[in-house]
Amino acid sequence: MAAPIETLVILGAGGDLTSRLLLPGIASLLASSRGNSIRLIGVDRDPMSDAAWQRRVAKSFAGVDSRLADRVLESSSYLQADVTDATALRRVLDAATGRAALYFALPPAVTVLACNTLASLELPPGIVLAIEKPFGTDLASARSLNRLLQKLVPEEQVFRVDHFLGKSTVLNLIGLRFANRIFEPLLSAQNVERVEILIEEELGLEGRAGYYDRAGALADMIQSHLLLILALATMEPPATVGSEDLRGAMAQLLRATRAWSRDGTASRRARYTAGTVGRRKMPAYTSEAGVDKARGTETLAELTVAIDNWRWAGVPFVLRSGKAISDPRQEVIFTFRDVPHLPTGFEGPSSQAQLRIGIRPATMSLDLVTNGRDDPFNLEWDRLDAEFGPSELSAYGEVIAELLEGDPTLSVRGDVAEECWRIIAPVVNAWRKNRVPLDSYAAGTRGPKSWR
Repeated sequence: MAAPIETLVILGAGGDLTSRLLLPGIASLLASSRGNSIRLIGVDRDPMSDAAWQRRVAKSFAGVDSRLADRVLESSSYLQADVTDATALRRVLDAATGRAALYFALPPAVTVLACNTLASLELPPGIVLAIEKPFGTDLASARSLNRLLQKLVPEEQVFRVDHFLGKSTVLNLIGLRFANRIFEPLLSAQNVERVEILIEEELGLEGRAGYYDRAGALADMIQSHLLLILALATMEPPATVGSEDLRGAMAQLLRATRAWSRDGTASRRARYTAGTVGRRKMPAYTSEAGVDKARGTETLAELTVAIDNWRWAGVPFVLRSGKAISDPRQEVIFTFRDVPHLPTGFEGPSSQAQLRIGIRPATMSLDLVTNGRDDPFNLEWDRLDAEFGPSELSAYGEVIAELLEGDPTLSVRGDVAEECWRIIAPVVNAWRKNRVPLDSYAAGTRGPKSWR
């Protein structure tokens, strides 16, 4: 087993990702039973003293009563450097001690430039490169990025981050499916009519126009998070939950996945207008700072895919994700086919039974038909509910833990990233040609009325 990471270097330490997600994730880890001491080095182009950097770290560590967190805070330091400059990047590498991980909390284009710079340097043995999504902007660029990374380090030293793949999420899905004999035989085309994977959120743009307006809901969420959840929810049982078996099973499933209509038109897109989400008034997306109105970026995307294998052939999988949605859901819904025959004399429920697996919060519910309490011939619904055990770590805390422990299980493998881009390519092409209309919905609703 590889040695654990001793130094974590955050490239882009002054950015929003670092303050909003990475540092709180590290704090979550240090406060847990899995925490270990690390050296923390922040790197960015703007000048900042060690003391100012430590104050920024301390703000994220506030409320963490941990001597370990105090030690990490006191030993953390800051380096001003342009990571696209070879001399500056060499200085960053030299500052690390022991086995190091470089976390690229940078815009995708800058990450590529920094990796090209790394290609001109001799890298420390065992160095790990942690890359945030998106992994490219299409299939060709994803392949190009993977080839570049292969020149730098072996695949097992590349950690492609997807925080939706927290270990608790992965193990909840796999444990429910493969440790319960009642579920595994049911989850197939013979019994399932359709499957929906929904990741919705109340948040709007939140100042992310620089990235989001060029990506949109399709590339930001469905291409990565939802397709990976699809793989976990539908793949064949892996031999083990080790990284190679698990990621190999995900890759095999995604290779069998395609857009439902090969021209990409089995899809829908929409963008929010002004509205109220909860008690918060939200401007129209096109009124947000930094948005190019002419670009036609969608904030709600839906596409249907097929899985061409023995288990799932013919079943439609609907993937939907959007912003500024009221009563948002994050769940996988299996809708079962009707029973082949209901004995005469019974009056059954009009809707179909569903198995719902909640991602956040982590829950499970299964519809069951039982005899009516007043009239045993009048069948009615009951529901079996369960909650999964909560993780002691935040989503990014789990990611950081696996990164520091050298476990690639939660890392997106290079071929998996490429398959995700391949799957959505027909949809992207159809949208560029305006073969799918751009609908609208008021912020704080469930989406366009025509979709319901």
